[in-house]
Amino acid sequence: MKKLENKVAIVTGATSGMGLQTAKKYLEEGAKVVLTGRSQEKLDALRGELTGDYLLVKAEASSTEDSKDLIAKTVEHFGKIDVLFLNAGIFRVETIDGLTEEIFDEVYNINVRGPIFTVQAAYDHLNEGASIIFNTSVVNMKGFGGMTAYASSKAALRSVVRTLASEFGPKGIRVNAVSPGPIDTPIYGKHNVPQENIDAMASNFPSMVSLGRFGNADEIAATALFLASSDSSYITGAEIPVDGGFAQV
Repeated sequence: MKKLENKVAIVTGATSGMGLQTAKKYLEEGAKVVLTGRSQEKLDALRGELTGDYLLVKAEASSTEDSKDLIAKTVEHFGKIDVLFLNAGIFRVETIDGLTEEIFDEVYNINVRGPIFTVQAAYDHLNEGASIIFNTSVVNMKGFGGMTAYASSKAALRSVVRTLASEFGPKGIRVNAVSPGPIDTPIYGKHNVPQENIDAMASNFPSMVSLGRFGNADEIAATALFLASSDSSYITGAEIPVDGGFAQV
């Protein structure tokens, strides 16, 4: 039997990278999957590469109204929710002298506010035994210049995982996080600094990783599958690093 047979999973930010690979992995393991993205064009393009029972929903990660609509459409189409992978996020690099309130609010609205209120919208529709998974980052454990907003937003999510694990425990619902290290993902192309700066930063990563390489989206997806399935039935409140040792040694 497949690991997610007849389960209903929502994956936010699923038009590329970690979100898309996780959605594909969930579909392969028998889940009915709802994929979200902010671009209808990118969502429509997925029709040619997805196999299985899925639903595409245009949703802006920072919008509470979009979150309510997402949950309503999921319940109307599939009737329940077993897995909620809150993957959508934004990566920004700003040193403190260049950080503005607008940038800070953008990062927190997408990375923190959006996921929290998506969970709230889903609250009454989560099955007993459901799994909620947040996408954090190893930067919440290591200090990098220019990441005040981004790193602190991921640290906030780590705290949210602990809090919600306590709240949802009596309902038999688990809450965990996958914490990526340097992963080869399109998020590095969605930034606000010159490409040469990103390239220079990226070129230094392998020497800082015990395994000496970038990770890939499939490795995140495998961990997200583990946390979604009954294989992790006695794990809650945890953050699993997938970082090649980057923040561990």
